[in-house]
Amino acid sequence: MIRVDVRRKAFGDDVILKDVRFEMAAGESVAILGPSGVGKSTLLRLIAGIDPAFEGKIERPANIAMVFQEPVLLPWRSVLQNLTIVHPALGGKAALAALDRIGIVDKAGLFPGQLSLGQQRRLALARAFAGRPELLVMDEPYVSLDPQTAEEMLELTERLIAETRPAVILVTHSAGEAERLAGRLSRLAGHPATLAEHGRDKVAHREAGP
Repeated sequence: MIRVDVRRKAFGDDVILKDVRFEMAAGESVAILGPSGVGKSTLLRLIAGIDPAFEGKIERPANIAMVFQEPVLLPWRSVLQNLTIVHPALGGKAALAALDRIGIVDKAGLFPGQLSLGQQRRLALARAFAGRPELLVMDEPYVSLDPQTAEEMLELTERLIAETRPAVILVTHSAGEAERLAGRLSRLAGHPATLAEHGRDKVAHREAGP
């Protein structure tokens, strides 16, 4: 069970989040939508444990992976090293198999700067799923991709989620992405932001703000 209870999150005197509460079961998926700047990424950083400075409590599994808006790769490490440095228990064959599963095993010896943005995002996905996380946190993972590459990434993500069965919290501006990857919808709105809506029905015909 994942329990989120953020009573207050502020930066200085600016209160960003207030009374944000929800629960998730193992293997459940939730999409969080809302306008830019409302606090979606801030909430994800709290949930992932990156930012501990808030009032409230979050209960989450120890095995968490996060996919950021940017791939966040080490430019001085090879593709293979970017994977094994995060998961040192992965042997060479297992690491290469993980790269093969996401379609870039032929890029194992290259550096991130030699990859396209889509390939970099594939590597970020491989890194996140290699540890078979119990909770996967995704912050607009397909932003800035062209439609064809975004579709390929969505299909890849769907397949990896089906294989590993983590709980998933996804921030996105796309109702289509939410429809495909999440079974529940949350919407952050207001200032400070609260959960204006939190349903158990499949996401359908909903749009986030600009």
